[in-house]
Amino acid sequence: MSLLVIGLVLFLGIHSVSIVAPAWRDTQVERRGEKVWKGIYSLVSLGALILVIYGYGVARQAPLAIYAPPLALRHVALLLMLPVFPLLFAAYLPGRIQRAAKHPMLLAVMLWAAAHLLANGSLADVLLFGSFFIWALADRIAAGRRAVPRRVPGAPPSTLNDVAALVGGLVVYAGLLFRAHAWLTGVPLLG
Repeated sequence: MSLLVIGLVLFLGIHSVSIVAPAWRDTQVERRGEKVWKGIYSLVSLGALILVIYGYGVARQAPLAIYAPPLALRHVALLLMLPVFPLLFAAYLPGRIQRAAKHPMLLAVMLWAAAHLLANGSLADVLLFGSFFIWALADRIAAGRRAVPRRVPGAPPSTLNDVAALVGGLVVYAGLLFRAHAWLTGVPLLG
């Protein structure tokens, strides 16, 4: 469990710099250069993500149940997951979906986390998905308060981007639903 916690602290910590210390982040970019800052950010994120994944896997081997969700909540979780991947695509494909969601990546993370909290009740699940939900909510609030929003790199704005986000997102969702989730996590979603 400690590897999971350390990974979460590092991963969400580096991703929270813009929330808690935006001026410090800007100073680091200015001092080191954008490429060096992004390199450090990426290395810390990757290392922390590996710790999160490995730590979660270890914690799942001896789960400590906090609550037992009713089976019906798994169906609700599947429905909550439906818009997650179109929103993730929309974060980099500007169009109406991105404008309506304002921060589609953060909304996707919140829906993903909430869905998994509904379907899973172990301590590791609550730590992992609860932490991501709280972080995404805090970042969404902070992003709404920024005077000048940071530009997310992506495709040029187009109405076709909405179609690409929907189709691409639903294809990924279907892939996870029918095969990939079981292959990645050992937990089949259907059946």
